[in-house]
Amino acid sequence: MKNIITLGIESSCDETSVAVVRNGREVLSNVINSQIKIHEKFGGVVPEIASRNHIEAISDVTKKALDEAGIEYKDIDNIACTYGPGLVGALLVGVSYAKGLSYALNKPLTGTNHIEGHIAANYISHQELKPPFLCLIISGGHTHLVYIQDYDKFDIIGKTRDDAIGEAFDKVARVIGLGYPGGPKVDKLAKEGEANIELPKTHIEGLDFSFSGIKTAIINLHHKNPDINKADLCASFEKYVTDILINNTIEASKKMNTKTIALAGGVSANSYIREKFIELEKQGYKVYYPDPILCTDNAAMIASAGYYRYISGVVSDLELNAVPNLKI
Repeated sequence: MKNIITLGIESSCDETSVAVVRNGREVLSNVINSQIKIHEKFGGVVPEIASRNHIEAISDVTKKALDEAGIEYKDIDNIACTYGPGLVGALLVGVSYAKGLSYALNKPLTGTNHIEGHIAANYISHQELKPPFLCLIISGGHTHLVYIQDYDKFDIIGKTRDDAIGEAFDKVARVIGLGYPGGPKVDKLAKEGEANIELPKTHIEGLDFSFSGIKTAIINLHHKNPDINKADLCASFEKYVTDILINNTIEASKKMNTKTIALAGGVSANSYIREKFIELEKQGYKVYYPDPILCTDNAAMIASAGYYRYISGVVSDLELNAVPNLKI
């Protein structure tokens, strides 16, 4: 079978990333230009600033990705770009650039779902992983339990009804004064504390999630007692949300009759969450998770997902547009 070189482009939020991936799993380059420092002073991502920085960075990032991969434009077989979900202005930069390359180089274009990209990050880190399996996608914008029937067939069997888990981490961090980005800072501080603060339990029928109640409870606790031990609060919050994730995932695995579980998304880099999911292997589960660099937004995962879409026959035309609320 001929090797297929995919150029991946990711610009859904505040990372401008371009990658070169061979056959969906072998990363030849994965260049990520992060805007975290730019948005840190605002306490979160400012969409217009993100878009402007994507425009400034994307050409240089693409050149660097090609140079690191040791290839030229003529060696590319397919161009995969994130077209949703995400910030519409940020998405448009990547989509427009990808369409320009596709037209100029006469190369096929494959619009790719950002969430499918997070799932595909596991294919890069684990060469042996193949569908079917259960995937828990946990990020700043999503909390989904998805059954992966095949590389291009997905069934959502549970999702958040309000805040995504990463959103809850960021809001908790903001309330207790840790700043942005909140997830890594809560994870770090939690290591210094004990999960000894009782938090209210949220009960949702079925396999859906809800994190707005726990966020509100922590805000109220902090307002009533500003001197509360922040490390203990972070540790208690982490334990609470992790218990919910694990309980729902176990129930989903029973429903789908699988013991193969993959984690995906930025929050899957959380050390406590990973540790607790790895413990499931003592119960006969096989747990996969991407390398930390592949958990956050990156173009290698888009190139991988785009490769599987491309070989299944999906090719986009030059009318491809950004879809900020794109569903999986």
